[in-house]
Amino acid sequence: MTSTGHRAPTGDPMLTARFAPPAVPKLLVHRPELLGRLTAGAQGPLTLINGPAGSGKTVLTAHWAADGRAPRPPIWLTVEPDDAPGAFWAYVLEALHRGGAALPAEVGRPTRAEGVTRSFLVRLADGLAASAQPAVLVLDQFDTTQPPATSEGLDFVLRHAAGGLRIVLTSRSDSLLPLHRYRAAGEITEIRHADLRFTDADAEALLSEHHLTVSPAGIRLLMERTEGWAAGVRLCALAMQRGADPEAFLRQFAADRTTIADYLLTEVLDAQPPSTQDLLLRVCVTDRVHPDLADALTGRDDGARTLAGLARENAFLEQIDASAWYRLHPLFAEVLRAHLRQRRPGLEPRLHGRAARWLARTGRLTEAVLQGAAAGDWQFAAAQLVDNLALGRLLTGLEADQLGQAFAGMPTGTPGLAPALVGAAARLAAQDLPGCEAGLRRADDVLADASPTDDPSADPCGPAARFGRAFLGVLVGRPADDMTATERAAAEADRLLRELPPPLLAERPELRALLLAHLGAVELGAGRLDRAESTLAAAVAACGPPGTESPLCGALGSLALTELLRGRLRQAAEHARASLAVAERSALPAERRAGTDHLVLAGVAFERDDLPAARHHLDLATAAPGPRPDRATAVRAAVIEARITAAEGDGDAALAAVRAVDPAGLPAWAADELAVAESAVHLARGDAAAALRVLDAVQAPDGDRPERAAARAKALLAASRDADAARALAAVPADDRVPTPVRAHACLLHARIAEAAGDAREAHRRLDEALALARPEELRRVFVDCGPWVLRTLRQDPRVARSHGWLTPPAPARRARTASAPQAAPQAYGQPPVVEPLSARETEVLRKAADLLSTEEIGAELYVSANTVKTHLKSVYRKLGVTRRSEAVHRAQDLGML
Repeated sequence: MTSTGHRAPTGDPMLTARFAPPAVPKLLVHRPELLGRLTAGAQGPLTLINGPAGSGKTVLTAHWAADGRAPRPPIWLTVEPDDAPGAFWAYVLEALHRGGAALPAEVGRPTRAEGVTRSFLVRLADGLAASAQPAVLVLDQFDTTQPPATSEGLDFVLRHAAGGLRIVLTSRSDSLLPLHRYRAAGEITEIRHADLRFTDADAEALLSEHHLTVSPAGIRLLMERTEGWAAGVRLCALAMQRGADPEAFLRQFAADRTTIADYLLTEVLDAQPPSTQDLLLRVCVTDRVHPDLADALTGRDDGARTLAGLARENAFLEQIDASAWYRLHPLFAEVLRAHLRQRRPGLEPRLHGRAARWLARTGRLTEAVLQGAAAGDWQFAAAQLVDNLALGRLLTGLEADQLGQAFAGMPTGTPGLAPALVGAAARLAAQDLPGCEAGLRRADDVLADASPTDDPSADPCGPAARFGRAFLGVLVGRPADDMTATERAAAEADRLLRELPPPLLAERPELRALLLAHLGAVELGAGRLDRAESTLAAAVAACGPPGTESPLCGALGSLALTELLRGRLRQAAEHARASLAVAERSALPAERRAGTDHLVLAGVAFERDDLPAARHHLDLATAAPGPRPDRATAVRAAVIEARITAAEGDGDAALAAVRAVDPAGLPAWAADELAVAESAVHLARGDAAAALRVLDAVQAPDGDRPERAAARAKALLAASRDADAARALAAVPADDRVPTPVRAHACLLHARIAEAAGDAREAHRRLDEALALARPEELRRVFVDCGPWVLRTLRQDPRVARSHGWLTPPAPARRARTASAPQAAPQAYGQPPVVEPLSARETEVLRKAADLLSTEEIGAELYVSANTVKTHLKSVYRKLGVTRRSEAVHRAQDLGML
């Protein structure tokens, strides 16, 4: 449709459609915040709405124009890219005339399409300045394709109209207007691509308008794929309407098979010159692109200029954080890759290979490996990991899953030492022990065929590859439960570490952390608690830099288990909570958490007779989706589960827990642990004979361990064989090498024997000794398990009972006790009562303190100052009747507050 009045300078009629705003879609997402910014911007000279194709620029502006929010009805003009300056100004005058702007006749009209005179611009600016009301002019699609003279003229009129003209520009690219001047003067409102992106709430509202119900997870997936691109969200909604299962569409849709591909190819790719199209098709094989990388992929030298131009034009390519790197919108990249395969079959792998080598030369290891794997060049990709001492990245760090997926397609038996080592590491990460061992055997075959040499530089395999084999030998020793092989591999790894470049080792902190964490775990599994403690402490000290979060959690968990086995409950709990805190702070995925920390906390809670807490932590440990526990952890888990279940009154389930562990090949300490746990269940059921049979069935070539000797003495006492029990207790030495719970247990058994013999003085002495041993760690359960005679003995001397108020279990634990578990001590004494309840904020602060966070860290997490945290802590101390943070945490745990 055309106008019947003025004509363009070319003599053609004016196109009426260019003066009409587009119709607002019926299914519209209302965006009041952006509409408000448009209204505020129209109070000033210039408003810029800038974003890529389909980002919703025109829809937003048309909605604003129709919504009546502007100070006066906006005047609309759609700008065409081929408008010459004279034609542009003719259309502007016609738009102003149709919009009711009164301009004097002296302004005149352009007579030449090629341009206008300076005098015309002066008359127009003066006429607008004299207007009673400012004209609000929307210039839709005003892009850099406009001639410079057009932008210069518009800037002149806008600056000299004295507030009589207010411009709203929509564009894909920044116009040639001097935007920096408007910014410096505070005379511009900008709505950019980041503002136009849909939020989750916007996407949900649009889907609702289409009568689609999608889960929050589905919304997140849609936003992840589209990155809030309005047209992409709308096109997906239309496609979902045509399908039977919207959620399935979101999980499975391929952008290149939808109308999204047609839109992007037509609106974005086809709009570019052939050389730019070629560049886009080549750089789409990488997640991000540097100008030099673009040149390497195209064989040209125009990468910097072309990429910068595409970013300015919002051509679905953006600069990354003001760096030299760029990234394509993921949907556009997906469409481009499909188009590349169709137009240039076989080119994609070669581009991946070219990118891999450029990235490797510039020190971008992970990206080089991923590109090499995508090219199917497994020898190159694997060699990058091995030669750069980066095998540990398959097992820990933020890139572990990504690297594992990259090598999932590597064929089994790919020739070469590096592929064998990488394949073994990948199988180990997937907990496939046979697959890992097969890969290591292939690596050993290659190493055996290599000729050893005195010159390391002439070694056909190289020290890095040999270190990789030793490194994996240590790590596989844990699931394989092979102490000898692990020690041999650890010694070899330690020797080779001294031959490797120190600067490279400094960049790989995860290597030493993983070596020590796994070696310590293997030593723990062999029952070498002293060595395990030393090695694991060194592992913790080696952690800290990024990439060591997983071994740090593992080392802290194993160290906590070591302390639990020694009976050092406070240290065990501290290490376990530290492990949990590291996992939370680093957002370690659940599948990488072993659950040892919760297992230890369950054991600590049980020893302190807090059955609800013990059950809670045990359930969390057993439900952990992380790696399967090693034998040592599995044995301890079975023992703790059996003890808790028996205390809850379910003897059958307790026996089942113990018997679920395969006894074949267990070390002596583990077999003892299981036998002691099973004997305790039999005793709880009143079957002393069965308890003795279980203990006697365990082979003890080195004599009775203290744990087994104490358990046997208890069973003998239950069988009324007091003299035999006393002889059995002789195998429990009274020194610090014996775990505190075992020593306390032995003292109580001595006291029981003395009481039965009528020696009250000896009984009280032994009981006092047990109380002194148990008090520092608050070992309550050992008194409960020894039966009601402890309570009777305490009642005979109330003074002793009053001095040991710590024997009173936490309130939740007292309520949860079963009839089969008699209480250990009177409950009328203990710690001072709580003065008043903690506030919600005080409880939050105390929880953070329990996670071992510093005052400053607590403040950062709760968005308060360090002084505010200190004030809350002082209030907590007052209410709990303590003077230190550690005492407050323990007191709150005892009271069931944490």
